[in-house]
Amino acid sequence: MAVPADFPAMIETATPASEWVIVLPVALALLGSAILVMLRKGSAILAVLSGLVILAMIACEIALILRIVEVGPVSMTMGKWLPPFGISFTADLFGAVFALAAAVVTLFVLIYAEADRPPEARGDGFHGMLLLLLAGVTGSFLTGDLFNLYVWFEVMLIASFGLLVLGGRPIQLDGAVKYGFLNFLATSFFLLSLGLLYGLVGTLNMADILQVAPSANPAAMTAVAGLLLLAFGMKAAAFPVNNWLPASYHAPPAAVAALFAGLLTKVGIYALLRALVVVLPASRDLLEPVLALVAIATLVIGPLGAIAETNLRRAVGFMLIGGIGAVMAGIAIPNAAGVGGAGLYILHAMVSMAAFYLVLGIIERRTGQVDSRQMGGIYASNTAISILFFVLMLAIAGLPPFLGFWPKLLLIEGGLTMGGWTGGLLVGAILVNAALTLIAGSRLWAHIFWRPAPQEQEPKSAIWPREWVRGGAAALLTVIVVAAGLWPNPLFEVVRTGAADMLDSSRYVEAFGLRGDGS
Repeated sequence: MAVPADFPAMIETATPASEWVIVLPVALALLGSAILVMLRKGSAILAVLSGLVILAMIACEIALILRIVEVGPVSMTMGKWLPPFGISFTADLFGAVFALAAAVVTLFVLIYAEADRPPEARGDGFHGMLLLLLAGVTGSFLTGDLFNLYVWFEVMLIASFGLLVLGGRPIQLDGAVKYGFLNFLATSFFLLSLGLLYGLVGTLNMADILQVAPSANPAAMTAVAGLLLLAFGMKAAAFPVNNWLPASYHAPPAAVAALFAGLLTKVGIYALLRALVVVLPASRDLLEPVLALVAIATLVIGPLGAIAETNLRRAVGFMLIGGIGAVMAGIAIPNAAGVGGAGLYILHAMVSMAAFYLVLGIIERRTGQVDSRQMGGIYASNTAISILFFVLMLAIAGLPPFLGFWPKLLLIEGGLTMGGWTGGLLVGAILVNAALTLIAGSRLWAHIFWRPAPQEQEPKSAIWPREWVRGGAAALLTVIVVAAGLWPNPLFEVVRTGAADMLDSSRYVEAFGLRGDGS
């Protein structure tokens, strides 16, 4: 146990009212989910209630960010028992900003879904599961305890499995089996690593582990870190455990796929960033060659898969996997630019990939096809959608002036600062990833928009108001991508503070009420 005998086991002062804002977003999502499940046979008011809950979560998360900017990372421990007994919610700037981004993305996906879902789908529990998924994502970003992180992963898995099979089409059930099996396997590895870690250090609180880990067996701790790398790598769809993603993300409705692409893999890679860079930095150093190898392979193989794929959503799924490689590169680069670039890439990918999948849904509705070889001629009938696709493709490739450019620039800076063969190979892989992603995206754009439509079909025309609402939701997310790319300074402030708190954990440890001197 990390707490010495003369140190109190309980927090002896009242919890300030300002700290309740850490748990309020999760509590609101869980409460809203329960109410909406009970009211699932209701009417269109379910969407309004869902939107109000998400807006309330956004307000809480903005207040939480302002609080962190003012005083640094904040924590609230359940029952006032200090670690290792109490379970803590802890938020630094990265965690709080990611939680805010998740809520914003979910709000736009909800708007899109209301215009996309058929009337007969009402009463299927979609809104309750949507909020349950958001609760799991938000809890994962804000937890300060690894076992609690496992619990939120389970919440996400249950909700995402439910959303994946809504509708009951055979392709959805096929995708759900692949998705469910590999994610259950990843969860098992995660639980196994937690058992081993608890046996080694006697605690699962992240700040507490930071203090105890230096005295534990290095080889055993590295084995635990390796298991965490495997578990979170599967959740994030890093190479070579990535095949479940393109095999399942093409199956559900576009809104659900957008939610998955924007949130789920980002939680997995964020958990890996938190576990290896913050909680187990010594083990990360030992695993650095493995991390670099996985990052390089994921960066290159992801967009190569997109070039070879003809199914539109599966192709974009491979692009998504390539982006996971960028974050892996940041984990392999142990300096401020590398970790900051990884954090900024997660934020960029949450917004950009969600918007991209929403645009794909509109394209599929227009053409009635899922194979890019059967599409064409949409540029003439809907120039706006072609522009959205083109902008998002450039952003995901990492071209200026869009948001995706800045994290890749930081990662390249971090790799050059790191130096050596590892830094050079990572920089080269990031540049190759950008070029291959651009080729894959340009090929898709040319097939879908520039090439004439097949003679046997013509693109369907827009239907007011549903088509406009769907396009509006995708366009607003794209505007965020463009605006953040043109005015990146606020995000650079977030990156600077977030990366500093990850590399120097003293403020994070202090937030728990523990001594940060290792005593």
